[in-house]
Amino acid sequence: MTAPIVISGAASWNRIVLLDRLPEPVPHMQFALGDHETVGGTSAGKALGLVGLGHAVRLHTLIGADADGERVRRLLAASGIEVDDLPADATERHLNLMTPAGERVSLYLSTPADPGTPASPDLVRAMTDAAAIVLDLSERSRGLIATARATGRPIWTDIHDYDGTAEFHRPFIESADWIFMNADRIGDDPLPFMRECVRGGASVVVCTLGARGAVAVDATLAEHRIAAVPVEVIDTNGAGDAFMSGVLDAHLAGASLAAALEAGAMHASTVLTTRHLHPSLDALLGNSPVEERGALDRQIDS
Repeated sequence: MTAPIVISGAASWNRIVLLDRLPEPVPHMQFALGDHETVGGTSAGKALGLVGLGHAVRLHTLIGADADGERVRRLLAASGIEVDDLPADATERHLNLMTPAGERVSLYLSTPADPGTPASPDLVRAMTDAAAIVLDLSERSRGLIATARATGRPIWTDIHDYDGTAEFHRPFIESADWIFMNADRIGDDPLPFMRECVRGGASVVVCTLGARGAVAVDATLAEHRIAAVPVEVIDTNGAGDAFMSGVLDAHLAGASLAAALEAGAMHASTVLTTRHLHPSLDALLGNSPVEERGALDRQIDS
């Protein structure tokens, strides 16, 4: 097997609450349509996707020494991911309010503090050997940018709903070869910003457009569009991470950009049909609240 793809970023424990509509900003009572607990985090989603596509993955993340952290650690390891976790003061936890249409409000209940320690020699070796390095948005990943660049390996990043102005994202944008994002906050037309990123040094910039598919700009500033794969959507969490995983997998296999985008759309469609970040978690966590609670208890007790 080839050297692992190295991913740095968040892994979390999430409670997902399904609502018929997102809450209005006024005091009121609202009934949930359902809820469940699961592994979350953008980097965990990408790691699960790439392992599912046959890659070895090393996930560098912060996980606390608490019950939720133990659940995250064991489920990721059981999925075949090499978890390179640093001790943290808390495990990242989210409360995601979702609607059947895929609208989401993410409430961060706890966020681990970056200890600021440099990359270990073992991590540096893994990054140097990696086919690609994925740096997801986090203080930990931001501190690893110089180390990643020094390896000369291609850097992929996901700036999510970047609005075009937030300073935290700039080092990621300026360092990445491949940049992924969504169009939620960039404005009506993401293409001017995408072309600006390519002029700034990126090889490819990809913007996902939800049900409208995705658009990419390559190094020649040419535009490429891909339609979404129609499926019956159960949950949209992790679809963007799955899309990026599918594109990365196809690119490493030598696919053209157009073919890689097709592969990304197809892989994203598989995640839309599960309540978890990846279908592989269905067997580990179950599909009903009763099954999930039993699975969680077995994970902790084992």
